[in-house]
Amino acid sequence: MKEAAELRHPTEHYHAQPLEDNLFEWHFSVRGPPDSDFDGGVYHGRIVLPPEYPMKPPSIILLTPNGRFEVGKKICLSISGHHPETWQPSWSIRTALIAIIGFMPTKGEGAIGSLDYNPEERRGLAKKSQDFCCETCGCSLRSALLGPSPTNPSPDDQEDQELAQQINFKAEARQASESTGAESEPPTDPRGERSTSGGQEEEETHAEQQAEAAPAASEDEPCPTAPSSRSLSPRQRRAQQHQREPPSRPTFPAFPHTATPHPPQDASHTGSVVLIMVLALLLAALIFRRIYLTNEYKFDYEL
Repeated sequence: MKEAAELRHPTEHYHAQPLEDNLFEWHFSVRGPPDSDFDGGVYHGRIVLPPEYPMKPPSIILLTPNGRFEVGKKICLSISGHHPETWQPSWSIRTALIAIIGFMPTKGEGAIGSLDYNPEERRGLAKKSQDFCCETCGCSLRSALLGPSPTNPSPDDQEDQELAQQINFKAEARQASESTGAESEPPTDPRGERSTSGGQEEEETHAEQQAEAAPAASEDEPCPTAPSSRSLSPRQRRAQQHQREPPSRPTFPAFPHTATPHPPQDASHTGSVVLIMVLALLLAALIFRRIYLTNEYKFDYEL
């Protein structure tokens, strides 16, 4: 209610008010930023507040075709419900309105609810935007805002513009961190996998070329301290060539505890077979003794 009272009177840049029957749904109008493709346009939209507002961010929906945001769809911004982790309770609806104006000239880059129309289409939509009239709140964009004036903005507007610039900067920093994270981690889409695998193959090929070039360079460059190859014996030549060869991959020696010979395995197998046979004989002896005692008891009973 406090924000509704503060935004009751329209300015030359924005205006927002809640619906009469729903305090959690606001309708707003913003003017396109000057010196951009949206210059001269006025755009209408909805702001849906969650019950936990201002602890959670609102959802922003544009209703006027503009060429930057999709119509009737929740747009993805650092101040919208798509990113509750970047929302700050100190922000307000006025801050969100100024941030929307600041976000309009930026690139969509495939974000949710974003569009990338060419400048001619955006200018044409800006001219047609003032003919828009909202069926829900009855707002006409021709008279929704005050006319542009060269007066200086109010202190509140300056503070909100500084906050909006911080929001833009945070959004750009977040996109940069996501892009660096996508480069460091394997991407999930097939195109990213192909690009990552291609980059790894190029790095491996480059490393192999460097490894091949290094021995060649070492062989071509004369060593000032090494004796002439002509004065060396065949054994010394082989030793020197062996030293110049690049080190191969380390091979793990066959230690006694890692490579067990086959005879102990056969002996253990034989021992287990003998143990099984002994147990079987003992079981058979117990069964035979049981049968013998049973028959002897029956014989004594008959007598």
